[in-house]
Amino acid sequence: MIRHDMDKAKNLKRQFIRLERQEKFQKLDIEYMRALEAGNTNVQAEIAGKKARLRDAPADPGIDAATTIEELKAVRPPILDET
Repeated sequence: MIRHDMDKAKNLKRQFIRLERQEKFQKLDIEYMRALEAGNTNVQAEIAGKKARLRDAPADPGIDAATTIEELKAVRPPILDET
């Protein structure tokens, strides 16, 4: 029987999420600067909200709730697919 260290697996999942969101942060930073230059405060606020959700992504409650590796693999914060 194969045993998994769920604490380590959960930490790895958080690290993968952090890596994936890096590129998304870079793109959002560029979009934010363009909106700032254009004076578009609505777009600035929208981007700020997306960035906040990206920052919170590693704390997705599904990670802590997962009890098996399969459940953990299925956890994907929606913001990772939005940006």
